[in-house]
Amino acid sequence: MSRKRVDHEPGYVLHTYPYKETSLIVEAFTRRFGRVALLARGARRPRSAMRGVLLSFHSLRLSWSGSADLANLMGAEWAGGVLRLGGRGLMCGFYVNELLLRLLPRDDPHESLFDVYAGALAGLASPDVSAVLRGFERRLLAELGYAPLLETDAASHPIDPERLYSYEPDRGPVATNGSRSGQLVVSGRTLLDVAAGDYARPETRDEARALMRVLIAERLHGQSLHTRSILMELNEL
Repeated sequence: MSRKRVDHEPGYVLHTYPYKETSLIVEAFTRRFGRVALLARGARRPRSAMRGVLLSFHSLRLSWSGSADLANLMGAEWAGGVLRLGGRGLMCGFYVNELLLRLLPRDDPHESLFDVYAGALAGLASPDVSAVLRGFERRLLAELGYAPLLETDAASHPIDPERLYSYEPDRGPVATNGSRSGQLVVSGRTLLDVAAGDYARPETRDEARALMRVLIAERLHGQSLHTRSILMELNEL
């Protein structure tokens, strides 16, 4: 199995969980290598240099060595200012992290998405997070090869802002005169607003949230998102 050494790679911690008595498995999102799994030996010991560094939402420089399946984390250090998320922004940050964990395969580089993720974290510190979340969800789907049709319908006709559309995940928008059983119906105006990144209209925010929920569920193949369930209960997502 091939082994490699990586030094000072920009990255973020997505999730950690205990390994044996004193170590951690770290799921990280890095600029050049995408999502990687790293073993932080002894990181749970009280005097470990990495104990207070391996935190989510902070820009880090990570160094590791070993195989692609599970490399040994050799070092982790702060790479910039500390981002403080709280309340709604913190929960939405965990939601964004869970999306990456569930949808991104390991060792699949997405450098542009890395920058979008960093920008999204900064945006989650603002009072209105809906545009930040919808923009990140749309970009993530595009990076995975599932960019939603927004400006043309399933038949390649331009979207009419005055019409209603039934959105079929495997086809795109289909013009309709009303609700269809089991189908999501959105307005043409909402589709065009999402394409332009404009979430000023309350109707757009509501319909865009429902649209992205359906599109992401299609990619999850029946898996549920724990953070979304919590946020839905809090009426935040």
